This record gives sequence, C-alpha cells and structure tokens, in this order.
Amino acid sequence: MIVFSNTTLIVALSSIGQLDLLPQLFGEIHLVVEVIEECEVDGVIAVPNLRRLDWIKPVQSTPIEYSSVLLELDNGEKHTLDMAGKYKANWVLIDEKIGRNMAEYLGLCVTGTLGVLLKAKQQGLITSFLESVHAMQAQGIFYHQTLVEKLAMGIGEVAD
Repeated sequence: MIVFSNTTLIVALSSIGQLDLLPQLFGEIHLVVEVIEECEVDGVIAVPNLRRLDWIKPVQSTPIEYSSVLLELDNGEKHTLDMAGKYKANWVLIDEKIGRNMAEYLGLCVTGTLGVLLKAKQQGLITSFLESVHAMQAQGIFYHQTLVEKLAMGIGEVAD
C-alpha cells in the first residue's frame, strides 16, 4: 500500500504522542522532502526527527505536473498531491479542506487525522476517539465540533 501524508496530520498525531499509529495502520508512510522540512521547523508542537523513523519513506519531489491546479496550496501540499498522483498512491493523508478537495479532484483517496483516529479506535489501537481529539484540541489543533460529534456517534462514543 502506498500512503502519502501532509504535514498537519504528522503534527497533530505528534501533539498527543500517537505518531506511531501511522505505521500500525498503514505500514510505510511516504513523505515528500518538503513535508519533512516543514516538520523540522521548530514550532509549538515537537515532531520527532522523521528522517530517523524507519517507516518513513522520504520522496524527492520532481517538477509539479498540475501546477496551475495546485496553485492555491502550500509547498508541502502541492508536492504531496503531485507525488501521490505520480506514485498512484492508495491514500493521501491531509486535513486542509482545499488540499482535500484538490486530492479528490485528482482522483486520490483521502482521509485525515480524524479518519486515522477512527480507524485506530476501530482496530483497538486507542481507547477513545473523543479523548484523542480532545487532547489534540488542548494542543491548539482545531476540528469542527459538529463533525467530531457526528464521527464519535458513528462509532458509539458520546460527547460530553
């Protein structure tokens, strides 16, 4: 399975010490160098050195094929979607709405942090979807509350 991830998902899972969910759910994760570099910038949330994780497959970007379509995206998103298309990825992990829309437009299958947490809960890798989301929110990561509640209800969790 070929899976590409964008920066936000890496940061969100790092914020709650759950980055290891990715290899448990997907095996290898492909990251374009631009995403790795974005994660290396010091920020409020510490991200481990991605270059040292054996399940991360760094991907050197090539010239962007659909540059006019991807114009509105940041550098990491552009290269992630472009390389995911070139590699014929099974999944692209991305949260930003514009990026998700572009990925779908390009025919890529998309999920985000909340989808990863749902899958982790369903496979018994985390005890609570809602607890994980609330922990991320406490770190300053925003998710629309109505969406969170709807997803939680779908797996039998009830918001407080």
